[in-house]
Amino acid sequence: QVRLVESGGGKVQAGGSLRLSCAVSGTLIKGSTMGWYRQAPGKQREMVARITKEKITTYSDAAEGRFTISGNDARNTVDLQMNAQKPNDTALYYCKREYTVAVHWGQGTQVTVST
Repeated sequence: QVRLVESGGGKVQAGGSLRLSCAVSGTLIKGSTMGWYRQAPGKQREMVARITKEKITTYSDAAEGRFTISGNDARNTVDLQMNAQKPNDTALYYCKREYTVAVHWGQGTQVTVST
């Protein structure tokens, strides 16, 4: 059974940093496309950052230049380093795995950025 567990969320002041981690079990991230998504209250879930099996990264406009996604095949984890955070980064952050037609989501970790 594939399982994704996010950690690292919490409360931070504007301008601060957090590092989220997604631990994957039941399968290997190698060969998968992994991503971080977020959903703020009253808004649709949106892509924040993705990394393909070829290690090609993509960022949303909001994340570009501030966030960095990285995958560790040895640890089977995917991290999201978030710097220079803003109040509108406040959301529930989800990890996602894509492999051919299979899609798996984690339960999410809350990030709250205060002014």
